[in-house]
This record gives sequence, C-alpha cells and structure tokens, in this order.
Amino acid sequence: MSDFRRDPEGLCRLLGTRHPIIQAGMVWCTGADLTVAVGRAGALGTLGAGSMYPDELRQEIRRVKSAWSGAYAVNVPLLYPAVEEHMETLAEEAVPVVFTSAGSPRKWTEHLKSAGTTVIHVVSSAVFAQKAVEAGVDAVVAEGFEAGGHNGREETTTMCLVPEVVDAVDVPVIAAGGLHDGRSMLAAFALGASGVQMGSRFVMTSENPAHAAFKQRIAEARAGETRLMLKDVTPVRLLRGGSGSFFDQVAAAEEAGADRQALQTLLGRGRAKRGMREGDLMEGELEIGQVSALLDDLPGAGDLVERMVREYAAFDTRNMAPGFHWEGLDAR
Repeated sequence: MSDFRRDPEGLCRLLGTRHPIIQAGMVWCTGADLTVAVGRAGALGTLGAGSMYPDELRQEIRRVKSAWSGAYAVNVPLLYPAVEEHMETLAEEAVPVVFTSAGSPRKWTEHLKSAGTTVIHVVSSAVFAQKAVEAGVDAVVAEGFEAGGHNGREETTTMCLVPEVVDAVDVPVIAAGGLHDGRSMLAAFALGASGVQMGSRFVMTSENPAHAAFKQRIAEARAGETRLMLKDVTPVRLLRGGSGSFFDQVAAAEEAGADRQALQTLLGRGRAKRGMREGDLMEGELEIGQVSALLDDLPGAGDLVERMVREYAAFDTRNMAPGFHWEGLDAR
C-alpha cells in the first residue's frame, strides 16, 4: 500500500492548507474574491486561467496576493492557445500550486517544478494518471464522469475511477466529480483519496462571479437535466437552459448524426462566457455537474468550507470511517 493513500494530512502539507478541500479552477466561474475566501477558510482556492487573457490572469493573481498571504492555486488547460504566456506568468508571480488539465503535462511539469511550484494534473483514467506521474507531477485529480465542464471521454464514474487511480499510482489522489458535502468527502476518503476537489458546489457561493441567472437555473435543476455533450469536439457536461436552448440544439444535431465540423460550427465561439458569466440561458453553455440537482443554497465560500468540515467530523465521530482524520479538524 502506498504511504499516500488516505493521507489527508500529507496532502495538506503538500498544498499548504489546513483542510484537504480544493475549489476547482473553472472557466468564467472563478476569481480573486472566491479564491481568497476559500483560502482564508483553510482550503485551497483556485483561479481558472482557461477563461482569462494573460494580462487578466496576472491581475487576478496579484489581487489574490494583495489580500491573502497563504496558499492558492491556478488551473491551466494545456490546450489553451496562450499557454506559453500563462506559464511565464505563473513562474514570474511564483504561484505555489498549479493544476494542469486538458492535455499532456509532460511539456510543462519540469518547467513549473523548477520554479518551486507544486504541480497537480487532472485525469479521467488510471492510464492517464500513470502517464502524469511519469511526467513528474506531485499529485493527480481523478475526475469522474459526473463532473461539470470539460470531462473525459471514458465516462468512468467517480466511484469507479478513484480506487482505480489510487491503486495505479504512488502520489496523492484527489477525488472530483459529484462531491459537495461531508458525506461525499467521507466517501472519497473511503475510496483511498487524500482530498477532494469541488467545482459545481463552489459555483453556488456568494463570491463566485457566475451570473445570478445561471445560479438560479442551477438551484432549479433536477436530476437528469445535465448531459455530457459534444464528445466529437471536446466533451463538456451541460445543463439544459430551456426549450430550444443551445443544449437542445446540440442534442438534436447529435441525434441527427452531425459530424465534428457541423458540431464545431454550432458551438462557435464565446458560448461559455455567454452562458455562465453573462447569464444567457438560451444561447450560452451552462457547464455544471450532475450534483447540480442537489444544490439550492448560496452560502459564502468560507462558510461552505467550514460547514463541510463540520459535516465530515459529525460522520467521523459516529465511527463511520475510523482513523480518517486530518490535523485541521482540531481547529474547527
């Protein structure tokens, strides 16, 4: 058995946090205010670089650093057109933790680590996890099919993916996909994960810059209203916006056998911003996880972190998972 399995304290030391909880770096749904609020509560806040121009990312990083002296992270999709400029910014600003996703980490991991950065890669299979470890990453995020936003084509659920990855690698594994409260944290630890990453849950917080109309649609969402779509272009889990919305347009095109070019033309440009940041529920992309059906409140991000820790502790005191502790619990 690896020493890293079920080791939340070890992950907290690696990240520089009190709690093994990570707010995912989502496109159009992260910013300095959210990152700082999460960090002050003892978890790891993350900026999503995928929806930022290089100068915007630098500004957001500096906003975080001006308000918070603790740990924070940046997520960089490796298929982003300006990835080289982003990497320069990360090194120059001495970002302590970087999550890479949507591509191979081989090219950039050594570059980032030489600057003193902890590097974590998001994977959707045990094979990709092994390749990421070979590239030198410090940890991996095992993100299941339930997750929102851009997702793996394998359609492996979190419950299956996490133990597969835990058994395949000897670095800390962070579970993601469908996690949102103390119960789901406990389940992730039971599968061997050392921590959890949550995106959709942190969209529904008061500091998140997502549009109020998008948040309201999430609050109204019911089970079965999200779907993994556009797999021939770039897989993304979307929430239905309404009758005749972009969601319905994609569904109809895919059912009619549209090819990659036709789907790319339908997708066009700017739909994610249009949906999540500008609140266009009909023509925008509404990226969110299956767990949206369970989200109907809008707490402060710091309050959310503290609530999850309390919920987890309540389960733990019932001996549902004896021994699954981390030092930060004592400070609750």
